[in-house]
Amino acid sequence: MPNPIVAIVGRPNVGKSTLFNRLVGERRAIVDDIPGTTRDRLYGTSEWNGRPFTLVDTGGLEFGPADEVSQGIISQAEEAIESADVILFLVDAREGPTAVDYDVADLLRRTDKPVLLVANKADNPERTFDVVEFYQLGMGEPIPVSSIHGYGTGDLLDEVVKGFPLGEEVEEEAGVRLAIVGRPNVGKSSLVNSLAGETRVMVSQIPGTTRDAVDTLIEYSGTQVLLVDTAGIRRRGRVEQGIEKYSVLRAIQAVERCDVAALVIDAVEGLTAQDTHVAGYILDAAKGMMVVVNKWDLLKKGPTTMVEYTRQLRQELRFLDYVPFLFTSALTGQRVTKILDTAMTIAKEREKRVPTPVLNDAMQEAFIKHSPPSGRGKTLKLLYVTQGGVNPPTFIFFVNDPRLVHFSYLRFLENEIRARFGFEGTPIRTIFKARSEK
Repeated sequence: MPNPIVAIVGRPNVGKSTLFNRLVGERRAIVDDIPGTTRDRLYGTSEWNGRPFTLVDTGGLEFGPADEVSQGIISQAEEAIESADVILFLVDAREGPTAVDYDVADLLRRTDKPVLLVANKADNPERTFDVVEFYQLGMGEPIPVSSIHGYGTGDLLDEVVKGFPLGEEVEEEAGVRLAIVGRPNVGKSSLVNSLAGETRVMVSQIPGTTRDAVDTLIEYSGTQVLLVDTAGIRRRGRVEQGIEKYSVLRAIQAVERCDVAALVIDAVEGLTAQDTHVAGYILDAAKGMMVVVNKWDLLKKGPTTMVEYTRQLRQELRFLDYVPFLFTSALTGQRVTKILDTAMTIAKEREKRVPTPVLNDAMQEAFIKHSPPSGRGKTLKLLYVTQGGVNPPTFIFFVNDPRLVHFSYLRFLENEIRARFGFEGTPIRTIFKARSEK
């Protein structure tokens, strides 16, 4: 089941980004006293009482004269509200209820999602007492917190977890779960419809675990492939008005439920920052991945176009050097079935196991090939290595001192594992544990 989504909304400068950083546990959002610093949504993961969830930080809502920026922020917030399981309505305990707070309250009353009224900046007992003013908003009991000092955030998270859905995960009998993800208008819908309607007969449509999701089960080369919560199947013809609006949140939800994610980018526009963000989320989730360059038919090409395009993408996605690239056209059908072939290959790579003796021989040779790092008066020594799991492949190195493992040497060992054993399209995890040489 995908992680529940918690969205933070409110007017500018009430401390949304500070609360986001507090709950995520790191300074990921830019914090500034200038209203409107956060204009886009930011995403992070957090956990409370064993329940992981995705946190969404939105731009400050303003309902004054309609300009392009303010309307865009309102649209972003509405998208987050639409996809959220729990909404945190943040207000400023120092200033009390404002006209904009009432406007935001009116917006949130239109949703049937759980809404928690959070009075931020309650940094002292007097302000904690004054939060009773916010009952006027008609949004229930205000919860006093101080994002800067951490006061009240534990009580807030207790209430957040209570609002999470209790839905059970749907049993999905499929060999491979494939998610087609990417930003709007890159051709995801066309690719999905092509895969579902042209490659093989559609087996069934299965209600997914995310809201309004309908997964599609197809059969390809004797293997069942589940297209996970992707656009273009349920509401054909309504893409512009509906599904594509929630591209990033839907991508997050789909990635959490898949084995392999196909990140679709526009061949004409090239890689964008949003594409890179989604790619990073796929990596963080340790899912298999391919990059699908769609609309390849629209590009003027020469003899070396694909080679040069690939070189440029490799440079921009240096952290994904193990990921295969496909060049397709949903319009003409060019290489579309290659997506399914590649997904099945990556899924097999994620389940691959390396025999322990073979793995130890290979890694001992790697240590000889590249001298291990030294420090603290000693040199890193490999005592034993074993594969601890699959999906994603996980390798446990027993060494004399894990503190000696430098990031560059870790990358070297990962590259050696790939060079010898493959694992195309899937991240691999390496864990270093201390063990006595005796």
